[in-house]
Amino acid sequence: MIYRRFFKRLIDVTAAGGVLIVLAVPLALVTLWLHFANKGAGAFFRQERPGKDGRIFRVVKFKTMTDERDAEGNLLPDADRLTKVGRFVRSTSIDELPQLWNVLIGDMSLIGPRPLLPQYLPLYSPTQARRHEVRPGITGWAQCHGRNAISWGKKFELDVWYVDNISFKTDCSIVWTTLMKVLKRADINSDAAATMEAFNGKN
Repeated sequence: MIYRRFFKRLIDVTAAGGVLIVLAVPLALVTLWLHFANKGAGAFFRQERPGKDGRIFRVVKFKTMTDERDAEGNLLPDADRLTKVGRFVRSTSIDELPQLWNVLIGDMSLIGPRPLLPQYLPLYSPTQARRHEVRPGITGWAQCHGRNAISWGKKFELDVWYVDNISFKTDCSIVWTTLMKVLKRADINSDAAATMEAFNGKN
């Protein structure tokens, strides 16, 4: 399909570059805001994630938590480290915006399955692993149908559906639904935790 092979990437580069230019000043202000709110932990979060065909890259997001630790040197639970500023940045999905750089350089797409952790790779079933047939995205079909509020199994099912049904119409639908969810601040966290619980190959 010509959209999947050519136009999708063209749209990614054009849109990501344009948004980064337009939002340069607001992004700089958010960076400064988080620098102080995170108590010296920095404004950016970088982590290795598997991309298309499982190739590892470093994803960049705004950091929404401090690096505070207990008396034994262990990081405090996510909910305790999530700052008020970080909660706002996360609930409005502003924390995802630095990934536009990953889109611009080709690690990611605007739309696709979310890039997860490398340690999950051996836990996927053959069907679930098909989510890596395409570039991971800032938003995707699963984010439009529950985000962190649905189970891992359902999330992977939706990811694979997207791999098999990529089209301009589908991507436009995802963009619109994502914008509506961001405005409503819907489906940000799972019911049980400040962040999505880890995938163990079963949940």
